[in-house]
Amino acid sequence: MTQNGEETAPLRRPEITELRLATDGAARQPEPGPDPSVPPEPQELPQDRSQAILEAAKQIGALLKRAGHPFALAGSVAVYAHGGSRYLQHDADFAILPDDAEAVAATLREAGLEVRVPPEDWLLKTTCHGQNVDIIFALAHQPVTRAMLDRAHVLPVDSVLMPVLCPTDLIHSLISAFSEHYCDFGSVLPVARAVREKVDWNVVRASCGDQPMPAAFLFLLERLHVIDVQEGQS
Repeated sequence: MTQNGEETAPLRRPEITELRLATDGAARQPEPGPDPSVPPEPQELPQDRSQAILEAAKQIGALLKRAGHPFALAGSVAVYAHGGSRYLQHDADFAILPDDAEAVAATLREAGLEVRVPPEDWLLKTTCHGQNVDIIFALAHQPVTRAMLDRAHVLPVDSVLMPVLCPTDLIHSLISAFSEHYCDFGSVLPVARAVREKVDWNVVRASCGDQPMPAAFLFLLERLHVIDVQEGQS
């Protein structure tokens, strides 16, 4: 899964497309303006980024469903399906079994989608409706399992039903990815707030073990009263 945020393109100087030479010092005649009697051409409004990501998620989910591939929606679109924010900034993520990677890639290619194999050995990438889609077969350095997919909840994603990672697995996948090199608590905190009542936090604590970064995040959630203090601690 990739992180939220969009890059801002640097300002570019306008290019000079045409030069005109003055002749005999005569002023250039102004070009005729638009005819006020003719209505202007309607301009296409910019596409809503979040809706575009949802459209991509729906199309990929429908393809995987029709082909019979076990999968579960993950990432920010899964959070949205569980009642979180609709403000989606980056991409759509799908969890599949490692052994199904080649078959899933073939299904996407048959549908006319280009499948890219990045240097990372735990996902495939494609593009749908102009949006990036990650096909993931390892979450937080652990292979996606049949048990994880069996725990998924079938939920409507903008009117299309599909399996979605259960909240406990979703939170575990997000905070287990924290490390010394990546520790963006700010992006996961609103997710934890949105789904806190649906998460088995004891399972999350046990599955994270004594990893320092997830433990620090859980401590932060306790101090912010997002979750209860673990029993036996004060």
